[in-house]
Amino acid sequence: MSTPVALPLPQALPLRDRVVLVTGASGGLGAAAARACAAAGARVVLLGRKVPRLNRVHDAIAADGGDAALYPLDMEGAGPDDYAELASRIADAWGRLDGVLHCAAEFRGLVPLDHADPAAFARAVHVNLTARWWLTQACVPLLRQAPDSAVVLVMDDADSGSQAFWGGYGIAQRGQEAMVEMLHRELANGPVRVSGLRPGPMRTPLRARAYVDGEHLARDPVDCAPYCVELLSADGASHRGKVWSPSR
Repeated sequence: MSTPVALPLPQALPLRDRVVLVTGASGGLGAAAARACAAAGARVVLLGRKVPRLNRVHDAIAADGGDAALYPLDMEGAGPDDYAELASRIADAWGRLDGVLHCAAEFRGLVPLDHADPAAFARAVHVNLTARWWLTQACVPLLRQAPDSAVVLVMDDADSGSQAFWGGYGIAQRGQEAMVEMLHRELANGPVRVSGLRPGPMRTPLRARAYVDGEHLARDPVDCAPYCVELLSADGASHRGKVWSPSR
C-alpha cells in the first residue's frame, strides 16, 4: 500500500475580501502593488490619469484571476468634491474600504528653488501632499467602518526632503512625514492604521528624471510590492504610526 502524498496547503491571502484603493496604479510601484494586492485577495480600485495604462493593469489582474475596477482621475485637477464622490462610489459598489495606498507622485526634475517655475512648484506640492490628504480625508469615514484598515503613504528617501534642488517634491516629502505622525495620533484609538513606506531606489520613470547612473542600486518595483501588501494587511500593525524603510 503506497503512502499518501501530503498535498500543499493553499497559501494564505492576507488581503482576502478587503477593498483597497491604489493611486498611481498605472505604472511603477502603483501597478506592481495593485497586482500584488489582487494576488493577495483584495478587490483593487485602480486610480490613475492614464486610462490605457490602467486598462493594461486591469487586464493583467483579470488574467491572473484577480478582481479590479478602474477609476480614472487626475489628482492634479481633482478637488475635495471629486474625492467625496470617489468614496461614495466605493461605498455603493462594495459597501466597504479597507485600505488606501498612495503611490501617485509628481516630479519633473531637479531645479534650484530660486529658478523653480511657480506653477510647477505648486503642482508638485499639491499632488504629492495636498491631494493625498484630500483623498484620505474623504475616505476616512468609510475606513472607520472597517474592523481593521490602513492608510499607507509611499515616500521617497529622506534625502529628497533635505538635499538641494528637489523643490516642491522634496518639501512635500517632509510634509508627508508630518502627516503620518499627526494623523496616526489623531486616529490611534480607532481601527484606521496610518504608516509610511520608503521602499528605497526603484527603477521608475520618476527616478530617471533625477539620476542618470547608479541603476544597479535600484530595484524593480515588483520586488517592493510585497511591502505594500504587508502594510495594508493585519501584519502592518507593527508599523502603525511609523515610516518603514525595509531596504535598510
